[in-house]
Amino acid sequence: MITQKMWCFEKIQRTYYQYVKSLLRNQYYVNNNVPSSELASSLCWRWFKRDRLHILLSGCTFEKSCTDPCIHRLYTVKTIKNNDSDMAKCIDGKQIAADIRNELRQQVSSWIAQGNRSPQLTAILIGDDPASATYVNNKMKAAEDVGIKSVTETYGNEITEEELINRIYQLNEDDAVDGILVQLPIPGHINERKVCNSVSCDKDVDGFNERNVGRLCLDMNTLIPCTPLGVQELLKRANIETFGKNAVVVGRSKNVGMPIAMLLHADGRNDTCAMDATVTICHRFTPPDELKRFCRSADIIVTATGVPGLIKADMVKKGATIIDVGITKVINPATGKTKLVGDVDFEEVCKVAGYITPVPGGVGPMTVAMLMKNTFIAAMNLAKTRILN
Repeated sequence: MITQKMWCFEKIQRTYYQYVKSLLRNQYYVNNNVPSSELASSLCWRWFKRDRLHILLSGCTFEKSCTDPCIHRLYTVKTIKNNDSDMAKCIDGKQIAADIRNELRQQVSSWIAQGNRSPQLTAILIGDDPASATYVNNKMKAAEDVGIKSVTETYGNEITEEELINRIYQLNEDDAVDGILVQLPIPGHINERKVCNSVSCDKDVDGFNERNVGRLCLDMNTLIPCTPLGVQELLKRANIETFGKNAVVVGRSKNVGMPIAMLLHADGRNDTCAMDATVTICHRFTPPDELKRFCRSADIIVTATGVPGLIKADMVKKGATIIDVGITKVINPATGKTKLVGDVDFEEVCKVAGYITPVPGGVGPMTVAMLMKNTFIAAMNLAKTRILN
């Protein structure tokens, strides 16, 4: 029979293993002789031999046995409760994204000080859609902020699929380019999947190439789509416990919903440092009563549908964590002005949930921050590959 203490110790094992692997990758420790997974296992075992007895004697209380303040900050056995009021605590994606960009700024500066060139990101913008132009402009500003060079190539709607893919192939072969992104959507006469697959896996900072998607599904080290990666980082930095929790993902898009579900449910001991939750995926054909039933059982709800007000207060369990990825522009009937809203009835759900992300200011800034992180990772990986070759 598995006792509570045994289960809790396994939980601590998995949490620490996840932390070490994340630390190795995110802090960019490099060991050319030992693969990161083996090195992580070695470090974990060293820690267990030192602290295992303390863990068991303390009744498996992680906070008492943990001697590393970084682990206590990033991972806890229980979700920190919000006792300040009955209202949900707002997860400030804007502030967390700013923290990540500050960290990246220091890492890029250190990278350049070691004699490396600045990472370089090239964005391809097709057509004259104002929203797409704004998104690309925001990404370029963020790149400049963290020390990444950026170039935007703009083309008209008349560009052919062949011309676009040929240009991407040229960027793939250009050693001065570390990251390539094609701003979506693109004109209807161009096959989006062909375009995404034409971007080199090593420079695919959006994580949309089907080989990178496949590696994510196999829980292997890869460039992860920016919005799902941002959701994962929000949950970690807000100290939201995911291990063994029930999570519902509303929305099954291949660029957002599916990879979020993969990161939530996969094994935290593997390369993606995933979150070990039990995941249910709902979508447009999930009957409303069933959607409500699934959501009411969830400790974590991540919604990404673009349907304003879809998630209402009576669908949310008391104290649940709500991550709202949806963003839609609507007209305020009282003022006639437009505003941005998410999938969640924010004002009412705040009275029930424990934690919630706002729209705007939640997941959006994290997507841009994770794009910068992916670009830096791509630059380092490419530099290492060039040295080995």
